[in-house]
Amino acid sequence: MPKRVGVLTGGGDAPGLNAVIRAVARRSQARGYEVIGVREGWAGLIHGRFQALGPREISGILPRGGTIIGTTRTNPFKVEGGVDAVLSTFADSLDALVAIGGEDTLGVAARLFEENGFPVVGVPKTIDNDLSGTDYTFGFDTAVSICTEAIDRLHTTAESHNRVMVVEVMGRHTGWIAVMSGIAGGADVILIPEQPISVEAACRELSRRHERGKDFSIVVVSEGYELTYESGERRTVTQDESTDAFGHVRLGGVGHQLASEIEERTGYETRVTVLGHVQRGGTPTARDRVLASRYGLKAADLVHEEQWGQMAALRGDEVVAVSLREATAELKTVPPEWYDVAKAFFG
Repeated sequence: MPKRVGVLTGGGDAPGLNAVIRAVARRSQARGYEVIGVREGWAGLIHGRFQALGPREISGILPRGGTIIGTTRTNPFKVEGGVDAVLSTFADSLDALVAIGGEDTLGVAARLFEENGFPVVGVPKTIDNDLSGTDYTFGFDTAVSICTEAIDRLHTTAESHNRVMVVEVMGRHTGWIAVMSGIAGGADVILIPEQPISVEAACRELSRRHERGKDFSIVVVSEGYELTYESGERRTVTQDESTDAFGHVRLGGVGHQLASEIEERTGYETRVTVLGHVQRGGTPTARDRVLASRYGLKAADLVHEEQWGQMAALRGDEVVAVSLREATAELKTVPPEWYDVAKAFFG
């Protein structure tokens, strides 16, 4: 039976990470286990970076954003000798691992389990809400709330100046944040990777709105939306061509490109707000605190039961176990019926 339980956070930070750490630690310590934080994601297991997660260390962290044990986007399968180092360091220091992360972090966990029998369980973390194994990931609700508040605030300045306001939100491959915050904030056009309506179509929606006497508009766009034209051309906007350890390019800038297109095609004065990392920061919402806490308790239970290769997941209102392979097999994209809800309020 495992006695030393490691906790690791990988990938981008998300509100609720500390709530998961706290829940894993509280339940595991109640069972007599020692809980150890693995510093800076998978890099911590490559280089042997640990910190204690005793009662003092986890005290007061429930409402804190970020992660008290740090995070990186390290992929041990892309580091020379990385996997061997992970396995060796783990064998010397831990008996079980709780990996908290998104598709990349949990993809590594799934592969380690399948190829090496690695004793790991997962917790789904991503503000993008794009893991297929769970209805919702923690961090998503906070990100949507932050974006909705920003859209609400931009409404007043857009109306005061008769402007089009373009709001760029996070969402590399999926548009969950854009759709949810756009609906909640009353956006007039929403552009997402899954439903790439053309720039021309978006401009027509804005023109129809202005023809009805509405002299301002709000456009929400996911950072991963490809500029799409009726000619068939599609263009991804990136900050540069470099990629991270998981092969992802650095997205960003589509809001400015879209705003330029809108102003040129419609003549309407257009401004851009890029919310960026503010969506990840700060205290988690009550919903994310509760969900993260439930995930952490479930992960601790899976460790206790030695149910390796499993992930805590939300199905309906129940937290259940699903396989890491199932959870990371494909992205959960925005279905057409959700986008139809958003489109009902366009223009």
